[in-house]
Amino acid sequence: MTENNTLEMVKAAASAAMSRRAQNGIILDLRELDCFTDFFAIFSGVSDIQVEGISQAVLEELETNWAQRPWHQEGERKADWILLDYVDFVVHVFLAERRSYYNLERLWAEAERIELPELEMPAHLVSTSDDAAENGVDPDGALVFGDHEEGRSEE
Repeated sequence: MTENNTLEMVKAAASAAMSRRAQNGIILDLRELDCFTDFFAIFSGVSDIQVEGISQAVLEELETNWAQRPWHQEGERKADWILLDYVDFVVHVFLAERRSYYNLERLWAEAERIELPELEMPAHLVSTSDDAAENGVDPDGALVFGDHEEGRSEE
């Protein structure tokens, strides 16, 4: 993989993770550190189910749109830290408590950070999210109870 292509895949993985409401997402650029991989993408979830959902979204995005499968993956059984190793980059999805315990950001403090607000959602995710919003459907497919129209009050 070329470096630009790798960075674009990491960004696509990050967008997929953020589409599942991943928290505290960050990409660490490890290329200048002579490391075993070029990038770490790190995300948190609030429950084991969300951690699984985030990792599944990343897997689907990279397989469907980039024809990439992880070389190695770990943690699916316990779902407190799921690791997806794509050789040139590694995606880490943690439960928040587990992430603070291992604190990869501190261990790799010299790495340049690529902040996620710079990322744009891939077109296929934006259109799905926009269509869902127009039709009053939660884009994650979850059931939403009650009236959620903006500017409407029950008086």
